[in-house]
Amino acid sequence: MNINYPPTVVRTDWGLTIAGTRITLYQIMDFLKADCPTEEILTCFRLTIRQMTDVLKYIETHRDEVESEYRQVVSQAEERRQYWEERNKERFDRIAGMKPKSGLRSRLQAWKAHLSAQA
Repeated sequence: MNINYPPTVVRTDWGLTIAGTRITLYQIMDFLKADCPTEEILTCFRLTIRQMTDVLKYIETHRDEVESEYRQVVSQAEERRQYWEERNKERFDRIAGMKPKSGLRSRLQAWKAHLSAQA
């Protein structure tokens, strides 16, 4: 008896996605590129063994397509990060130079020093 399950990997507005979730294959690829164990990926994304198996099979079967899209997604993310970092640089510098409005920060630092002295 052959049971036909609905596809695990589908194309959505976000790209290649695990059906019924917002988890993209590009997120899974980040973990795979970092040599994370399959069990860690399963746990992190709360996937079933079947979903993980289907995703790995899909990536292997469509390696060139998935790799190409992954590189594009990573490139776009880096461009966005650089844009926002540059756009907010002046603001971050201004915030870093600000003095605390209350003694809360100094009391927190004193408390941390007290705790580390006890350790």
